Amino acid sequence: MAAGILAACALLASCGTPATPIGDTSPGDPLTHSYREGRRPAAPDLAGTTLDGRTVRLSDYRGKVVLVNVWASWCGPCRAEAPELREFQRKWAGRGVRVLGLNHDDDKGDGRAFQTDHHLGYPSLHDPAGRQTLRLPRGLVNPQSLPFTVVVDPQGKIAASRMGPVTETEMTKVVTDLLPGSPSPTPSPPAR
Repeated sequence: MAAGILAACALLASCGTPATPIGDTSPGDPLTHSYREGRRPAAPDLAGTTLDGRTVRLSDYRGKVVLVNVWASWCGPCRAEAPELREFQRKWAGRGVRVLGLNHDDDKGDGRAFQTDHHLGYPSLHDPAGRQTLRLPRGLVNPQSLPFTVVVDPQGKIAASRMGPVTETEMTKVVTDLLPGSPSPTPSPPAR
């Protein structure tokens, strides 16, 4: 009986802390992880109904880089990162990059109000029970801590993950390595 209790305690202790992912190549930042090509885990085909009532699947975006951002309207850091994600989507949509939200609000109305208030031009799946989030590979992120973002490459593999709010600058660095072509979404000013 004591062995069973110890095993249960060990299991519970590991639930809230992400394990170090295999293939992680992120130097220094414990909240950001990137994965080498060939060692990237497959992204689950997240699917469901958006806050606007449309059906969306992550596989609908195959061939594009997708930032899957998990948020809730009551989350302060989620509110802080919303303008960054909106601007990122605006700048990168023409280059084959998409943002897909995963909303954890119990009430769809709260999520829709958040989308409207922050002028988010990308869809968000309504996932109040976190079922879609729990489909992510174990140890990738802490699904009980919002916000977090998972970057999916054009082949449907997880290229990076970030716990906490993201910035447009951070995501630009990640996405630049995943797309062929020029390193930035907008032309640089001419040299003088």
